[in-house]
Amino acid sequence: MPKYGGGRCIQLKIDEIDAKLLTALTEDSSISVPKLSKKIMVNPSVCYSRIKRLVRRGLIKKFTIVANEELLGYGVTALVGLNTEGKKREDILKSIASLPEAREIGEVTGRFDIMVTVKARSLDDLHNIVTGKIGNIDGVNRSETFIELKTQQKEHRFEELA
Repeated sequence: MPKYGGGRCIQLKIDEIDAKLLTALTEDSSISVPKLSKKIMVNPSVCYSRIKRLVRRGLIKKFTIVANEELLGYGVTALVGLNTEGKKREDILKSIASLPEAREIGEVTGRFDIMVTVKARSLDDLHNIVTGKIGNIDGVNRSETFIELKTQQKEHRFEELA
């Protein structure tokens, strides 16, 4: 687990092997230990024990998949910026988290209080989500929607942290 001291997170150190493991597992968490060990050129038993240690230390939160939401019919992605009443923020966050279309919710600085990533099946669906669902949450004063035109995934690369 990350360690906290004085209100800030203490950065855990990783070596070159840990960095290679994190990078490879971020690319494909379903890779077998034998294939992974060949890929990063480390003995399989070392690979296995290092993965277990990374999990134990909290550097690996979970092993997961990334679904192709476009093939599932969710072809529209939007970022929705919200201005909210501060005293109702916790209730607003819970309401947004309960929406099946909400993918990511962040409390932010700047001109918005909350940014929500939303997936929709169409522009009409997006309109209903923003005006009918999010817009009707008690405490949401104003919203601004940014439709994502194109997404480019960035490759994750981890470096040794000494």
